[in-house]
Amino acid sequence: MRVGVLTGGGDCPGLNAVIRAIVRKGVKEYGYEFVGFRDGWKGPLEGLSTPLDIKSTRGLLPRGGTILGSSRTNPFAIEGGVEKIKANLAASGIDALIAIGGEDTLGVATKLHALGVHVVGVPKTIDNDLNATDYTFGFDTAVNIAVEAIDRLHTTAESHHRTLIVEVMGRHAGWIALHSGLAGGASCILIPEVPFSIEKVCEYVESRYKYNYAPIIVVAEGALPQAGSIVTKDGSLDAFGHVKLSGIGEWLAKEIETRTGKEARVSVLGHIQRGGTPTAFDRVLATRFGLHAITAIHDGDWGKMVALQGTNIVRVPLAAATEKLKLVDPALYAESETFFG
Repeated sequence: MRVGVLTGGGDCPGLNAVIRAIVRKGVKEYGYEFVGFRDGWKGPLEGLSTPLDIKSTRGLLPRGGTILGSSRTNPFAIEGGVEKIKANLAASGIDALIAIGGEDTLGVATKLHALGVHVVGVPKTIDNDLNATDYTFGFDTAVNIAVEAIDRLHTTAESHHRTLIVEVMGRHAGWIALHSGLAGGASCILIPEVPFSIEKVCEYVESRYKYNYAPIIVVAEGALPQAGSIVTKDGSLDAFGHVKLSGIGEWLAKEIETRTGKEARVSVLGHIQRGGTPTAFDRVLATRFGLHAITAIHDGDWGKMVALQGTNIVRVPLAAATEKLKLVDPALYAESETFFG
């Protein structure tokens, strides 16, 4: 069997570990051949590929990013895109395809499966917002990077008596903000699922200063005030129709300074969260996902995504994984509010 592999969407720590596991088990146990498609769905769309074997995937376990490259190409937004993909897969002799990605990448995989393409999905997103899996690889690394930044900012906040705002990723889901804020001892955590009151945030800031502590506020990029709208970069959209977010941290800093008279500064972690080497947890999870994905291919269990449920790796329908986002439960967020202020 000849198997194609691609990585789509934002880069993420652990992608290379998945590729390594797929190829290692596929070659050693099943004798399969592998083709890596470059730059997400752009690879099969334009016929951009490279051979994958055990030698070419050695040393990938601790390596961040993806050796296959990535993009946010949406073949369903391109005239004749789907037909080109099917033709290129046939021309390359591809019997099955493993798509490693998040909501958008796996959304394309779901549609292609419905059109007869033999595809299996692997969940990847630092936002941890994919449905039907307890965790996605990359999330743990992103949280640890954010916590390290928060820990460092505590000392400079105290030294200069400033309010410091840490803006982390999270378009629709506040998992990174919630986990890093709790672990980092934030004075306030703002997430997209719960619109915030700027008046209440300022109360938390003032309360913190009463005890001679400088506040640290962790805010997800998609968080929005109760009496306002989401802060965007320029209104432009990506290939999947997502508006580009930017600026909630700066907006928050200005509001706090204006309303409290206290100096406020913002640190936007941005792409730092998804760069560099993956944590041990993400290396193990990504490896297990890769092993189970190639087994699903061997079993001919098309249209499935491997998922972590408890400590077990299971298979769920791709459609179930992409039909809705996994958002933070308000009850879980309420637990963190004990530490606000």
